[in-house]
Amino acid sequence: MKPEPLDRAALEAHPLPPVVNGDKETKGRILIIAGSRDVPGAALLAALGAMRAGAGKLRIATVESVAIQLGIAMPEAMVVGMAEDEQGGFAPEAVDPLGEQAAKVDAVVAGPGLAQGDACARIAKALVDSGAAVALDAALLHALEPLEGGRSSPPILLPHSGELASLLDCDEKTIEQDPVACGLHAAERYRSIVLVKGVTSHVVTPAGEAWAYSGGAPGLGVSGSGDILAGIVGGLLARGADPLHALLWAVWLHGEAGAALARKVGPVGFLARQIADEVPALMPR
Repeated sequence: MKPEPLDRAALEAHPLPPVVNGDKETKGRILIIAGSRDVPGAALLAALGAMRAGAGKLRIATVESVAIQLGIAMPEAMVVGMAEDEQGGFAPEAVDPLGEQAAKVDAVVAGPGLAQGDACARIAKALVDSGAAVALDAALLHALEPLEGGRSSPPILLPHSGELASLLDCDEKTIEQDPVACGLHAAERYRSIVLVKGVTSHVVTPAGEAWAYSGGAPGLGVSGSGDILAGIVGGLLARGADPLHALLWAVWLHGEAGAALARKVGPVGFLARQIADEVPALMPR
């Protein structure tokens, strides 16, 4: 099938909630579950993306060895340190507390920078079973089991080709040959809205809808860029956006932010953290 172009016309048909004048509670509560001893910065990048997308109240759950440093780096956040295993990832004892944290927010982004470990499958299940809007990325995608229906809003999955291959038990070459068909398969199998990342990115739904975004800039292919994107998705979810609307807008905002930086800085050489700063000016007033 031929996807629809993801452009301003498509976005007008999938609007974001209006900007409201009120305190932080009116702009939504988000939980970022991210980071590990080896990759603590992923939590910071996802948090920056979420706040630049307009989330009001930020909570970060990360491994205990980096919680204090992260709280200093991101003073806007309440940071909760969780039990850590020997590899520097979440220990199994962290699963229940993470579920309790998810019950306190409107949206959860989980996965950036997480170390793969025994707890990942249980964390993914606990979040899918929670009442929050959920976007899953990175290590949690390798641990996710096929989902049944019944959730009030579908999860959002954010795989690159290797993670999508893991979700579908196939090789990356299959993904690259037909990303739309593979994305649709994953959307049906996991009852989720799926972003298939690539030079051209595709958003697909369990109902068989598909959009393609081919804008952006070469510089978006840099460490941390996906963490910023995950945060933008979560920030829009926290504000009350429908999951499909949130993902369509996040992909477009992330890409157009990269294009703006390419004009200012150059086609490559900008940092992932700079992408977030371009987002507010691109969002509808």
